[in-house]
Amino acid sequence: MTATPNGYVTVIWEARAKAGREADLKNFITAAVTPSRNDPGNIDYEAHEVDGEPGTFIIYERWERREQLDAHLSAPRMQELVPQMLELIDGSIEDGIRLLRPFRPTH
Repeated sequence: MTATPNGYVTVIWEARAKAGREADLKNFITAAVTPSRNDPGNIDYEAHEVDGEPGTFIIYERWERREQLDAHLSAPRMQELVPQMLELIDGSIEDGIRLLRPFRPTH
């Protein structure tokens, strides 16, 4: 992931819960939102469940700079949460990460 020309970083992360773990993953994500919003450099951190797809979640986050996103990801609490999250999701964490680059009309 790299910063956009404006300097900020936008990340979308999608995860699907393992069968029978949908409520557990929703509770896990819910508990992680507020601490992440309070991390330095966070602009937005919003959790969503995909309508019509129970157990599929998307987190939309924006950070002022890449360094702040990296600090968030390497924070001790995040390192503790990763093994717990891997027990709840199908696939890897990295599989669901997408970087967005904003663009605007030139006129």
